[in-house]
Amino acid sequence: MCVRCDRFTETPVLVAEVHAGSGPGFNVYACADCAPHIRRPPDALDLLATGRPDRPPGDEPVR
Repeated sequence: MCVRCDRFTETPVLVAEVHAGSGPGFNVYACADCAPHIRRPPDALDLLATGRPDRPPGDEPVR
């Protein structure tokens, strides 16, 4: 089923992989027509590598 138009398709295109903290994650699919219009979310592992950009300067965790 397409995540954008909610139609069923025989040729789904993988547009995202959702990671889960507890248990398995899941894949998100779109139809071939909608797939080019889906903006790919950043990968969770890439976000971990860059740190927390929303934390204000000086608000670092105590070690």
